Amino acid sequence: MDKPHDSTKEQLLRLARTAQQNAYARYSNFKVGAAILLENGESFTGCNVENASYGLTNCAERSAIFTAVSKLGGGNVKIRAVAVVNDHDVACSPCGACRQVIAEFGPEAIIWYPKRHSGKYDPPITARVLHSMKKGLRHKTRLINEET
Repeated sequence: MDKPHDSTKEQLLRLARTAQQNAYARYSNFKVGAAILLENGESFTGCNVENASYGLTNCAERSAIFTAVSKLGGGNVKIRAVAVVNDHDVACSPCGACRQVIAEFGPEAIIWYPKRHSGKYDPPITARVLHSMKKGLRHKTRLINEET
């Protein structure tokens, strides 16, 4: 799979930021937005939706993926890239449950979860990590944490 262009990354980050504004984060006050890019070029977004029963909370990444599945059917969802942002502007990688769902639909997906400074995203650094949790994920996902 080819690496998505920087313009694609910036577009996904903007979509994620817009979705993050709709998050229901009444308990944590930590609003998260995600955008996914599929191999067919379509994009889907999601936000976190919390619940007083913490286990019933749904993360932004899974919300975006489940939206794609409900629209296209699971067999048609092939994730190329994922962008995740939050209203605290800190790097926040997907949780284990989200990583497993991402791996199910995009075993080679690139995941961007940058932090922001002064209203702009930091430029990428060489923190590209091929991340395959030895006993957790069935597939590899590439996590890109852009920090200074």
